[in-house]
Amino acid sequence: MTEINYVRVLSAPGGETAGFYEKQLSRAWDWLIAKAGSVLLALVCLWIGLRLAKWVMKLIRRSFERSKMDPTVSSFLASIIHIVLYILVFITVVSIMGIQVTSFVTLLGTAGVTIGLALQGSLSNFAGGVLILILKPFVIGDYIREDTHGNEGTVTGIDIFYTRLRTYDGKMVVIPNGTLSNTSLTNLTRQEKRRLDLSVPVEYTVDLGKAKSVLAEVLCQEPLVLQEEPVDIVLDAFEDSSMTLLLHVWVRTENYWQAKWGLLEAIKNAFDANGIVIPYNQLDIHMIRE
Repeated sequence: MTEINYVRVLSAPGGETAGFYEKQLSRAWDWLIAKAGSVLLALVCLWIGLRLAKWVMKLIRRSFERSKMDPTVSSFLASIIHIVLYILVFITVVSIMGIQVTSFVTLLGTAGVTIGLALQGSLSNFAGGVLILILKPFVIGDYIREDTHGNEGTVTGIDIFYTRLRTYDGKMVVIPNGTLSNTSLTNLTRQEKRRLDLSVPVEYTVDLGKAKSVLAEVLCQEPLVLQEEPVDIVLDAFEDSSMTLLLHVWVRTENYWQAKWGLLEAIKNAFDANGIVIPYNQLDIHMIRE
């Protein structure tokens, strides 16, 4: 009777894994060879599609400018259209390569639900952008102050998820739309006129009537002050080393800072010319002899 010996051939460590990858690479290469024409056509269509999408976006932005659409609305719509065009180009390229679009869309929808749950913050930002677009608490060009973190600047863009601010010193601040729509903010440039408040300290020895008269003359000579609006010059407080006079004047919003800086300089010059002293914190000690 013949004895049969079975010999097990052991592969080298990692041999099975290496063989698996070789098979997958071989299959991918075979698929690439079989679909070479489709892949080449898809790459050409991708290049053409991206350039076409860029050209379409230029036309859309020009049409928005010609129609004099609100810059806030046009910026938001342009962001959405841009994303939609890219999705259409991607689906077209995938279909040319022979991948079933229906299956891909189904898979994309399923993945979209999962991604949506994971990206609830981004969805909140999108909803915030829609609310900003509808309610318009601010528009492009407004100067706003976000009260949560104290960020402020001129609004330069309102995108799908974020709003961009440009600060006075040239920095770019990006704030999520969800934050701006769910918290309070201050729009400093929405109104055409803005009240300017100035506190001016004077010594207790100063003639109050003379100080008010000098301040009134300064306000009358300032061209940026709206003379048709009410002007207030009142004694506001008694401080440790001075009396505080409070000035209320109205200026055009775009002239706010220029008017403030001009008035401060004019008040200092007028006080010097009339011998009115602006005091600083000091301590007077009086010695009493018994």
